[in-house]
Amino acid sequence: MSEELLRITLGDMLDHIAVTYPDNDGVIYTDRDYRKSYAAFRDECDIVARGLMALGIQRGDKVAIWATNHQQWLINMFATAKIGAIMVTVNTSYKIFELEYLLRQSDSMTLIMMDKYRDIDYVEIINQLNPALSASKPGESKFRQFPYLKNLIYIGAGETPPGMFGWNELYRLAEQISPEQLRERQRSLDPDDVINMQYTSGTTGYPKGVMLTHYNLVNNGKAIGDCMNFGPNDRLCIPVPFFHCFGMVLAIMASLTHATAMIPIEQFNALAVMQAIQSERCTAVHGVPTMFISMLEHPQFSEFDFSSLRTGIMAGSPCPVKVMQQVVEQMNMREITIVYGQTEASPGCTQTRVHDPLERRVNTVGRVLPGVEAKIVDPETGEELPVNTPGEFLARGYNVMRGYYKMPEATALAIDADGWLHTGDLASVDEQGYYKITGRIKDMIIRGGENIYPKEIEEFLYTHEKVSDVQVVAIPSRKYGEEVMAFVILKEGETADEQELKDFCLSSLARHKCPKYIRFIDAFPMTASGKIQKFKLKEMAIEDLNLHEENSIVTA
Repeated sequence: MSEELLRITLGDMLDHIAVTYPDNDGVIYTDRDYRKSYAAFRDECDIVARGLMALGIQRGDKVAIWATNHQQWLINMFATAKIGAIMVTVNTSYKIFELEYLLRQSDSMTLIMMDKYRDIDYVEIINQLNPALSASKPGESKFRQFPYLKNLIYIGAGETPPGMFGWNELYRLAEQISPEQLRERQRSLDPDDVINMQYTSGTTGYPKGVMLTHYNLVNNGKAIGDCMNFGPNDRLCIPVPFFHCFGMVLAIMASLTHATAMIPIEQFNALAVMQAIQSERCTAVHGVPTMFISMLEHPQFSEFDFSSLRTGIMAGSPCPVKVMQQVVEQMNMREITIVYGQTEASPGCTQTRVHDPLERRVNTVGRVLPGVEAKIVDPETGEELPVNTPGEFLARGYNVMRGYYKMPEATALAIDADGWLHTGDLASVDEQGYYKITGRIKDMIIRGGENIYPKEIEEFLYTHEKVSDVQVVAIPSRKYGEEVMAFVILKEGETADEQELKDFCLSSLARHKCPKYIRFIDAFPMTASGKIQKFKLKEMAIEDLNLHEENSIVTA
């Protein structure tokens, strides 16, 4: 595996792959008529890039995209990169308050949007933000809240709403810009230019715009693909959202840098993913744990052929050991890997390798990626800790973000004077350099002075034959400061009561680690990227158990 870092832009990398592997499958959708070789995909990106230039989009301008995994999302990613614009990714679950904040904070000039997602009507929301939009000409929109925003580009179903450009209009506008003008713009770019802003999921506080460069994204994607032994014969099914680093870097960039075919799924659906794996003979699939659980427990799971699968990534939230083992055994993913990181690190910091022993691949998040340094420190003193001692995970290297957009104070809190990114994650490292993530510093439960790591309890409860999924949170306690509470999703058709699971815990765990409260739930509150929102579970518990008074005492 080469450890040399690449000094190349996203656009130049796409051109290189398109020239080297012109006829290789590049992008394939199984639910629509869209199948492009890498050369044909590059050509379409060039046309759209010229169309964006014709709209007046300059190097450094922000182009936001609010859509699920459409082919237009993918095309826009490389079209903006080729002209030096900064693509701002918008969470598909955002509603009016969150969208207004992002467009204002990011200074976006252009918004590319679909029609709706689930129960969220995107067109209605944008018209609420600008009631005069329907009377405006495309490209002349005036938003009082967003002085920079003027272009709205529609990629949804049906007719283009008033005041917006239709996506296909870009292909006509491209005729105004010559291929040489595009090449001249592309040659002017630098690998250290910020090319993407991803807003942290906002599980707490306001989302921050993480500024990432060509250099961040290309090299992280390449390192991740290297760890999976990706190559031109691999075919990756991508059901994770593009707007998140998991989809954009661990999937798209890992594929591009290795000429691997991409088979995106517009929105996760277990049946659609299994059908795509089988029909396209995918060698890899990515997913958060809940996605793999949905497939494993799907009533038609046994009807599908997973023999083509070899590798993939399970990430996005802590990966239960039991689920990893099931995926290896039942989905043939004998070389599945885990990546650990966060958006601020582009996102990968550590990864298991395909040839690591299975025990390492199910119980750790691997070793540091090439070009990345890591250390475990005491969160209070900052002193580096010895092996096998939990502390905060810090990372430093090419992958660390440029900073948070227009938030210098927050940037300084995240990245110290020596360049170390403080992740806020609790981890330990063993003698061989393999890391284990034990939770978030803020998730750690302190019960009567005892430090309790939720992941340890979650892993144990996963071994119960009736448990499908579980999350453990801290809830306030007048006596102990905090108590342990478990939220449990049972397997379909199973029944259990609190005492059964409490007795199960007491049989093998220290008493102070055993949940005082257990609640059964049908689904966990999640962000659109698949991250479970533990703070919402905690809020639910405080409300259900009427612990408001205890909460005010504990947190005062």
